[in-house]
Amino acid sequence: MRSKVVYTDEIDEIEDAVEVILDEFEGFEFKKNSLAIIFMEEDVEYLELYKGLREKWDFPIIGCTTTAMLISGTGFRSDGVSVMVLTADDCKFVAGVTGELTRDNYEKSIGDLYGDLEEKLGEEEKIIISYGVCVTAKNHVSADDLLAATSNACHGKPIIGGLASDRFNFEDTRVFHNDTMVKNGMVMALLAGDFEPKYIRVTSIDASVSPQTYEITKSNHNEVMCLDGEPMMDVLARENFEVGKTDVLREYLLTPFIVTMPQPDGGEIQAARNLSLINHENKSGVFLGAMPEGSKLQIGFINKDGVMATLDEALKDMRAYLDKSDYDYSTILCTSCAARYLALSTRIQVEATDWLATLPSNLNFFGMYSNGEFCPVPDQVSGTDYNTFHNFTFVMLAL
Repeated sequence: MRSKVVYTDEIDEIEDAVEVILDEFEGFEFKKNSLAIIFMEEDVEYLELYKGLREKWDFPIIGCTTTAMLISGTGFRSDGVSVMVLTADDCKFVAGVTGELTRDNYEKSIGDLYGDLEEKLGEEEKIIISYGVCVTAKNHVSADDLLAATSNACHGKPIIGGLASDRFNFEDTRVFHNDTMVKNGMVMALLAGDFEPKYIRVTSIDASVSPQTYEITKSNHNEVMCLDGEPMMDVLARENFEVGKTDVLREYLLTPFIVTMPQPDGGEIQAARNLSLINHENKSGVFLGAMPEGSKLQIGFINKDGVMATLDEALKDMRAYLDKSDYDYSTILCTSCAARYLALSTRIQVEATDWLATLPSNLNFFGMYSNGEFCPVPDQVSGTDYNTFHNFTFVMLAL
C-alpha cells in the first residue's frame, strides 16, 4: 500500500483548491484501488470540493471537519484542507456514511451501513477507519454509543479514528463520504487485502489531582449520578471543580476523568473521559463516553510536558515495531485529542515538526485533532482487544 499527502490553504475559491490538490497528485501512481481521506477546517465548502475532485477521481472519499491537522511535509495547520490517498493493487477499500443519527435510529443505521459495505467488500476486512459526530447535549448519542454500534456490527474488528471537531464551538462538526455530508452521523471505510495494520495509543495524563479512587455506584450509560454513594456534583464541588454551569465541556477539556471498566471476561480496560454536562436537578455528570456502574474513577490533569512525553513514548514504540517488521509500511494515520491541542498551546507545532518528523523519511504522516479517539485497548487479564473510546489520547495507525 502506498500513499501521498497534500495540503492547500486555498479555500475561498474552491476551484483553486481543487486545482492545487490535483496538480500536487500529478505524476502520482494510482494503483488498482484507492481511498482518499480529507481533513478540513469547518468553513470549507466540502460538496463543491468533492464535485471538482470527482472529475478526476473515481474512488471513495471520506473525512471530517477538524480543529487542526498534522500533515507530512507541511507540519501543523489549523486551516485549509489536507488530503491523503491510499492506493494499492493488492488491497480493497469500500466506504460509506450514515444518514443523520438519533437515539432511536443510530444502532440500525450503523448496522445497515456496515452490512452494505461488508457485502460490497466481499472479503474480511483487517481494519476499519471511522469518524463520527455526537452532540451529547442534544440527542444523547454518545461516542461510546457510536463506537459500540459499529463494533457490534463488525464483530469486534479493530476500529481506528475518532470524533470530528471544529474550532471549539462544538456545533460545526461534520462527516462526509463522496457527495454526502452529515452533521450527526458516522462515516467508515473497510480496508482488506495484503497489508499489516499496526496501532498504538498513549493517554496524555500526568497524575491524579487526588489519590482517592471513587467507585461509580449509580449511573445510566454515560450519566454518573453517584460516586461512592454521594452525588457526583457534590464530589466535584469538594474537589474544587466548576459546578455552577450546565454545559461544562470547555471548562473540563484539560481535566480528564480516568475510568477503569470491568469486562465480561473478568478483566478490565482503562480509558480517559471528558465531562460534558452537569445536571443540577439530580446532581449528575454527563460524559462523552460510557461510565458503567462498578467502574473505578480518578480525576487527573493534562499539561504540556505530559503531552510531549507521551507522544515521544508512542513514537519510540512505533519506530521499534517498524524496525523489526518485514512489511514495507508507507503511512502513519494519526488522531490526536483536541485537549492535547489546548495543552500544547503555543508549542502545538512540535507534534508535527519535532516529533512526527522523526519518523523514517519514507513514511507519510497524516492526522487530525479530534473531540475523542477510537482505538482498541487490550483487556488487562486476557489480552483481548476491545474497541474503546478515549479522550486525551494520541493514536497512530501504521499502514
